[in-house]
Amino acid sequence: MAEFLTPKNQNLVLTRYDYRITFGKTGRARYISHLDLMRAFQRAFKRAGIPIWYTQGFNPRAYLNFPLPLALGIDSMVEKLDVALIEELSFEELTDRLNSVMPEGICVVSSAKPVDKHTEIAFAEYEISFDCVNKSAEDIKKKFEEFINQDKIEIEKKTKRKGIKLVDIKEHINVKSIEAGDMLRFVLVLPAGCEFNLNTSAVIDAFCKYAEIEIDNIYTKRT
Repeated sequence: MAEFLTPKNQNLVLTRYDYRITFGKTGRARYISHLDLMRAFQRAFKRAGIPIWYTQGFNPRAYLNFPLPLALGIDSMVEKLDVALIEELSFEELTDRLNSVMPEGICVVSSAKPVDKHTEIAFAEYEISFDCVNKSAEDIKKKFEEFINQDKIEIEKKTKRKGIKLVDIKEHINVKSIEAGDMLRFVLVLPAGCEFNLNTSAVIDAFCKYAEIEIDNIYTKRT
């Protein structure tokens, strides 16, 4: 009768040290996918010689958790990464060692111990600037104000059971400021987290459809 093999890491006890890293993803790096971002950090920890804590079981995995993945093409200096190590490092050393091996466009701003749970994230703030073909910033501003002041702002959303349905996102859009200069600039606060997510592109696409306009240039930053 064949003997069952005991996993090598069964009953392995390693002290775990939890850290929350704040990092930036800007420039060309804003166009890399979330999967590539995970790979970049895994390589960075390895190059820096920082030992990551691995999950136990038959398929051990490095504990790297990005609480709120950033959409493609958006800049940010406030992204979060929760990581567990098997070696205790000072916040300064962890930050410096990672930055010494990071690729262009990704930098660690700070390191700290986690305080709140990542599941408590509820909202994210964005700065958005854009202009449109053959439209002045002032004209776009007036149209955007009309758009926001509608009774309903409906978008199509895919569901597993009912296919595509219309969802009213009016109550979920909080416009903190809006101004017209060489481009239209505004600040939005949108739901983000475990309960409900609203991407900036959903809002912008709905506005373009309402105003029947075409965006020429756009820049988005999560703040």
